[in-house]
Amino acid sequence: MEWTDQGIVLGSRRHGESNAILEVMTREHGRHLGLVRGGSGSRLRPVLQPGNTVRVAWRARLDEHLGHYTVEALQSHGASLLGASHVVYGVTHLAALCRLLPERDPHPEVHDHLAAVLAHLDDRVAAGTHVVRFELQMLAELGFGLDLSSCAATGEENDLGYVSPKSGRAVSRGAGAPWQDRLLKLPAFLGDVAEPSADELADGFALTGFFLMRHVLEPRGLGFADAREGFVAAVLGRRAVRAAQ
Repeated sequence: MEWTDQGIVLGSRRHGESNAILEVMTREHGRHLGLVRGGSGSRLRPVLQPGNTVRVAWRARLDEHLGHYTVEALQSHGASLLGASHVVYGVTHLAALCRLLPERDPHPEVHDHLAAVLAHLDDRVAAGTHVVRFELQMLAELGFGLDLSSCAATGEENDLGYVSPKSGRAVSRGAGAPWQDRLLKLPAFLGDVAEPSADELADGFALTGFFLMRHVLEPRGLGFADAREGFVAAVLGRRAVRAAQ
């Protein structure tokens, strides 16, 4: 059994004296692990940093085996960006989200959304908006997608300002006004390309966080890792300073 694919490094761990077990989010083969000979050595260690884009060739005698990877570096995000706290937190959080997917289950759109986030990690605000969208994509991939296309009460597609915590459907500002204290806010940046305010980013994280916790994490007996809280705090802290200037 063998295949070659492009992927994004989620993490690696030492195996034996010099080898490493590499975890990659590949485009066509999903989240996939494999053994890299010499992966703990000085030559390959920088290549296997989380967030890097690589080409991997996987080989095994049987499909269910762990198998072996040979790895080629395509793009390094780690060396230039991992000095920033929001990047470290962000990459760690994204990897944790990908681990919610079954191993070896193809999710090409997750791979593509992940690549889009990594491409914008150098800008905190852009990184924040892309992570919110990535979390929305993860909800959809896991079977709990939100319907933000039209109002659940009136069917109108404009002036959407809320999301029902019960149905996960959008609600217009007019229809939701009497119950706004019971609804989640729908930030405008999820419907257009405008740069969000700090409050809108916070609303976005509150929205995706609510549904990820209810539908995905709590049923598995899990909670958010500290990395998400660290990422949100870093993004909003920087954004709040910029907004005040």
